[in-house]
Amino acid sequence: MFHQLFHRLRTALQYLLGAFACIAVILVLMVKKSNSFMTQSHPHPAEDYAEALKLFSSLQAEEPGNMNPACRNRLLTHGKRTEKAIILVHGYTSSPAQFLELGQQFFSAGYNVLIATFPHHGLADRMTKEHGRLTADELAIYADRTVDIASGLGDQVDMLGLSAGGVTTAWAAHNRKEIDTALLVSPAFAFRKIPTILTYAAMIFYRNIPDSFEWWDPEKKKNGTPLYAYPQYSHHALTEVLRLGFTVKDAAVEKAPAAKKIILVLNPSDEMVNNDMAIQIAEIWTRKGGNISTYSFDPSLKLPHDLIDPTQSGQRIDIVYPKLIDLVNS
Repeated sequence: MFHQLFHRLRTALQYLLGAFACIAVILVLMVKKSNSFMTQSHPHPAEDYAEALKLFSSLQAEEPGNMNPACRNRLLTHGKRTEKAIILVHGYTSSPAQFLELGQQFFSAGYNVLIATFPHHGLADRMTKEHGRLTADELAIYADRTVDIASGLGDQVDMLGLSAGGVTTAWAAHNRKEIDTALLVSPAFAFRKIPTILTYAAMIFYRNIPDSFEWWDPEKKKNGTPLYAYPQYSHHALTEVLRLGFTVKDAAVEKAPAAKKIILVLNPSDEMVNNDMAIQIAEIWTRKGGNISTYSFDPSLKLPHDLIDPTQSGQRIDIVYPKLIDLVNS
């Protein structure tokens, strides 16, 4: 009897999995082209320091009135064009405050430093659903605008992004020749909760159902993130980050990246990001002739996903910051 019951359950499960697989394939076929209409890069790099300041002022003028002051766009400048400028790109639901301490270290090293706020981010109401409206196209436009500004801030432009910021930096690195060195730190091309092979299907599925929000930390809830960050994430917004990532992957198959050098920085202890997709994209770039290298932090460090924010539990900025600065300057 138990054998028959087990057999029936197994058969039912096989049918169920088969049905889900068919639905996933149909969804992929139906919207396969939806990933290809991504905004193309439209470079308008600042020609000098004065124009860079003007472009940054335009960015500031677009800040909503209900913004958390700690989350506003940041420009750390020496008052003139410097030899080097760097763009620091925060993660999804975070803000420039995440990178402020690292930015100060780059500034002390002589860099002009730009830390711009993602669209729909940094609002004073941390429980807002506004960030669920984030799109891959907006991230691409954000990348273009920040590179435009930085082009007038320094003779050499570097870019460093974490997680969703890493994917945004990857898009910029593929499209913008103004970038000298791009550091993709734990780029969120895929997530640990989803097998790599199912990432595209999962992206399509969540993109085509009503949006929903979940706590980053279900136990701590509102106290699970810093006060400058949103404590919840949107499934739709995460699919848009994945969309941008697949756009980068598709473009990488066609040609080499425009940036002079790209460094993929991996954290083996990261419980959020699946590194497999990032490694695949790096390999594709390499085959196309890109100058690509990879650095992986020691697993024994047990670094958190957010290895930038000094207030994170388990943080080791005494090791992480010097290494990132060294990689940018290598």
